[in-house]
Amino acid sequence: MRRVFVSGAAAVSAFGFDWRELAGAVIGGRNGFAPGSQLSATHGPVMAAEVPAIPADIDVDARARKLMAHPARLAAVALRLALDDARWPAAQREQAALYLGVGASGCAMIELTRMLAASIADHEFSLERFGGAGLAACNPLFSFQLMNNFTLCHGAILNGTGGPNGAFYSRGTGTVAALAEAHWLVQSGECATALAGGADSALHPVTWTQLDAAGYPARGFVPAEGAGLLALSASAGGALATLDAVSFHSARAWERNPDLLPDEARDDTLVVIAPWGSEARTRLANRDALDVNRALGDALAAAPALAWCVALDLIRTGRCRRAIVISSGIDGGFGVAHFGSVA
Repeated sequence: MRRVFVSGAAAVSAFGFDWRELAGAVIGGRNGFAPGSQLSATHGPVMAAEVPAIPADIDVDARARKLMAHPARLAAVALRLALDDARWPAAQREQAALYLGVGASGCAMIELTRMLAASIADHEFSLERFGGAGLAACNPLFSFQLMNNFTLCHGAILNGTGGPNGAFYSRGTGTVAALAEAHWLVQSGECATALAGGADSALHPVTWTQLDAAGYPARGFVPAEGAGLLALSASAGGALATLDAVSFHSARAWERNPDLLPDEARDDTLVVIAPWGSEARTRLANRDALDVNRALGDALAAAPALAWCVALDLIRTGRCRRAIVISSGIDGGFGVAHFGSVA
C-alpha cells in the first residue's frame, strides 16, 4: 500500500479563506462568533460563526450562484482553493476523485415557502398536492438547490474534477467516511489524486429550527458554516503532511465500542477535537487537547474538515510533528484522522 500525502488544503470559515491561519486563531483564543445574518429574521440574535463576504476573485460567477444553495457555493470556493493550493497539473485535476460530506441543502427560503404553501390541503401538508401544485409553484431550477448531492456536483462541474466521486450525508462524522474513502483510493493505487472534505451551514433557518428543537443549543452547540477540503496524492513532491490513517465508526459508536479513543501519549503529538466533540471531551477528561469548537463553532458536515486544516497548520508551523483529529458527530458517530510531518 502506498503512503498518502496531503498536497493542498482549503478552509472557508468565519476566519476567512486561508487554512494557514486557523491554528493561530484557535490557540490565540479568537472566535468568529456574532449574530448570524441568515438567522436574524427568524431566530433573533443567535450567536453564530458566519463566513464573511466572498472575494470576487475566488467566488463563483453570478449565473452559477442562481443554481446553488449556500453550502454548494462554499464547497465550490473551497474546491477551487484546494486545487490551487495543490498545484496539480491539468491531467491530475481532471482525474482527481472527490468525496464530500454534505448536509441539508440550505435552499432559498422564498422558494421553499412558496412550495410548501402550495402543498397544503385541509390545513395539512399533502404529498399529492406537493407532487403537483407544490412543485409547479417553484422555479424549475430549484431542484439544483434543493438536492443536497448538488453541494458536491456544482463544485466538480465548475472546477473540472472528473474522477470517482460521492456525497456522504453528514452531521459530523459522515465526513470522516468521505476522507476514509479518498484515503483508500490513493493508498490502494486506484487513484493518484483525490479530494475529501465537507461543506455545510447550520445557519439556515430550517436546519437551526431542527437543531434547536432537538435541544442541541442547550448542550453547547454553536451554529457555524463553512467548507474544508484536503487534496491527497501518492506523490511526496511539495507535500504539506502525510495522512497516515483514517478510521470511522457509524452511529452508536460509543455504545458499541467503549474504548475508541486512540492511545497516544507521545510528546510530538497533539490531539485536536473537532465539533461536535462533547463525548470525546468527556472521555479524554484532563488529557491535553485542542478544542476547535471554542473558536470555530460547528459547521456540521464541514466541521471535521476544518479541524483537519487546523491540524495541518499545527504541523506546518512546527507546533507538533503528528496530529490526531477526533470527530464526534451529533449523529452519534466517531472518526479519527492521523496526520504526520513529511520532514
